Formats: sequence, C-alpha cells, structure tokens
Amino acid sequence: MNSLLLTVSRVAENQWHAVENDLVVGRGHASRRLDGRTFLSIDTWRDDVFEPLAAAILADQTGPLYTVVDETDHDLTASWERAGFTSWRREHEFVVPTGPSSVALPPGVVITTAEEEPLRELDQAIRSEIEWQTMPAEVLPWQGGTRPLDPSKYTVAQRNKRYVGLLRLATHTRQPRIGLIAVRPGERRTGIARALLAHVLTELHRAGTETVAAEVNDTNVAATALFAGFGARRTGSNLELVHRSVNQKGA
Repeated sequence: MNSLLLTVSRVAENQWHAVENDLVVGRGHASRRLDGRTFLSIDTWRDDVFEPLAAAILADQTGPLYTVVDETDHDLTASWERAGFTSWRREHEFVVPTGPSSVALPPGVVITTAEEEPLRELDQAIRSEIEWQTMPAEVLPWQGGTRPLDPSKYTVAQRNKRYVGLLRLATHTRQPRIGLIAVRPGERRTGIARALLAHVLTELHRAGTETVAAEVNDTNVAATALFAGFGARRTGSNLELVHRSVNQKGA
C-alpha cells in the first residue's frame, strides 16, 4: 500500500477515520465511562490501517487508556500490544441459570428494594475497602452527590434497618447482567452475598428469565466460588489492556 494514500483524521471529539482513496477503511472511537476511564475501540480489518489509526488516537488522548478484547482473539490482542498496550486484568464471563432457591437468610437479614440515601452510604463504605478500578467497568461509580444512584438497579440486604450488602442488576442489555455483588466490611462471610444472589435468581425465574450473565475478575476466588455454587457456566474471558505513557506510570 502506498502510505501517502492513507490519511487519519479526527472527525469528532471522540472519533477518528482512516481514509484511503476517499474510502473509509478504519474507524476509531474513545469512550469515557462512568468510572472515569477512557476505553478505545478500533474497527478495521487491515493491520496496516490499525497501527496508524491507533497512533493518531494515542497522540490526541491523555491517559491511561484502556481497551477490552476477547481473550481468544489473538490477532486483535497482538495489534493492541504493538500499539503499546499491556495486559492489566482478566475477567471471566459466566452464564448463571435462574431458579427458585431455598437458601436461608442469615439471622436478622432482610432482602429488599433500595432507597437512594442509605444505598449511597453503603456504596461509600464498600468502596473505601475495595480498589474500585478492579471492579467491572460497567459498574456505576459513586458520584459524590453530583449524580443520583438509580435504586431500581439494586437489591439490598438489610440488618437492623441498616444496609449491609447490595447486588446491582443491569437489565438494559440483551441478557440481564449482574454487575456487582458486594457486602459491607464486618458483614462478610456470613452468607449475605449468597442470600442476595439467591433472591435475585428466584425473582428473575419468576419473571420468565432463564439465565443471567456475570463477569468476575479472575483473581476474585470468592466470587467465582459463589457463582459456581449456583451452577454458573463459564462462557469466555476478556482481557483488559492498558496504555500508559512515560509520564502516566503513576496514574
């Protein structure tokens, strides 16, 4: 290919096009997610287009920058690595069957719908104990009061009128997806997470949903065991890659 015929330009705030002989042969996109991180995607079938397109995007963006690839897509992974990205974490994907459950509630625990203010307080308490950037990227961050949490997405566990655990369920996707199960420090290993998951799987089954999706960081042994106890089947893995420039190493 004559490289002089290929031009890469920024066509919108978060979009780039690679054009050859007046034809778009590649597209790039940068998306800033609610957790504050920027994720990149590139759509092209040609290696000789991917690299200049990636270089143009990286030159226009401050980082760190992230992307997600299917672990089995070795060619795409290699393309991102040639652009300077390195593996940061791996998430296993699961499909969990719904169904009625006989899991007993821990003493004094009630499973209920959420209200915003106590949900926000629980959210803060959990985040203070967790390196939040290791959680699924789709999880809504605490917005410090600038953006309300949506209680309709959450089921909570309550003990003595105090929220002690939460489960976030995304239903806007093709398949309902469990985005997060978390329990307040001091209440863990008491069966609260198991009770939350059992409750949600029972309610989904009653509503006619047969399966729900979930993603678990491969280092989270406890979460993997929890889902396995409900018959979860692993369906794949995603790699999250990160690009850090020299002056971003501490970011």
